[in-house]
Amino acid sequence: MNRRRVLLFSRFERFWHWSQMVLIFLLLLSGFNIHGFYHVLDFRGAVEWHTMAAIALGVLWIFAIFWHLTTGTWRHYVPTTRGLWQVARYYAYGIFKGERHPYHKAYWRKHNPLQALTYLALKLLLFPAIWISGLAYLFAGFWNGAGESLMWVALVHTAAAFAIAVFIIAHIYLLTAGHSFVQHVMPMIDGFDEVDLTPEEEAYLEQDVPNQIK
Repeated sequence: MNRRRVLLFSRFERFWHWSQMVLIFLLLLSGFNIHGFYHVLDFRGAVEWHTMAAIALGVLWIFAIFWHLTTGTWRHYVPTTRGLWQVARYYAYGIFKGERHPYHKAYWRKHNPLQALTYLALKLLLFPAIWISGLAYLFAGFWNGAGESLMWVALVHTAAAFAIAVFIIAHIYLLTAGHSFVQHVMPMIDGFDEVDLTPEEEAYLEQDVPNQIK
């Protein structure tokens, strides 16, 4: 296995990542404004910003799902137990002892087992929870949502929002661990990251797509 810098994140993937980040931050800020945690915007303005950002994020996710399915990149998110304990132990203990990360990115699998499991949980559990509860709250008038039932919808939506905020904090924190912050962020800027390549993968990249390997 040779370690080379490879174009691991496509232009669309990088656009999707940063656009999603901006929209989620906008949703969190406007959502907490709606709940009265602070008052940067009036209630009506915060609701309008929240709704527009939600629509934009929904459109973005539709395109992202289509892209993942048609390009086969969904395979990077399939969880595996192989190496899961080692990675979990590293983040819980080894990282504070200066140990090296036990997982090395591969051309066919860019997410470590814990990342894949976390991202899958986000996509299958947390994101659907916030979308379904958000839509139920938005269209409460069509299903006669009121009183206690609407309160539970709001609680689910708010709990999911806090869970996403916790994920973002953990995500940013981990960007400061191990390599420098810039080294962690650069792959989502220029698309290139260090991966372990088999001789066959290296030969394929150098011969067929030489612009995707350094």
